[in-house]
Amino acid sequence: MTVQAIKAAIEELSPPERRELADWLEQFEEESWDAEMEQDFASGGRGKHLVEKTNQQIDAGMFTPMEKGFRSRQEQK
Repeated sequence: MTVQAIKAAIEELSPPERRELADWLEQFEEESWDAEMEQDFASGGRGKHLVEKTNQQIDAGMFTPMEKGFRSRQEQK
């Protein structure tokens, strides 16, 4: 099936059917994104080095706890 055929079929759907399809596509994209992120940050993934670097910085005490960072930003306003 081609994209053009899919588009033509979508045009034939009722508004509730299009809403159902849109909801399904959104969920499908979210699940695809989650799977890609898991793969990227898993052992051997292209983002694994970022996780390792962040963990090293945390272990070395080179971080600001989230609560303190939020408080600091609010005080600057």
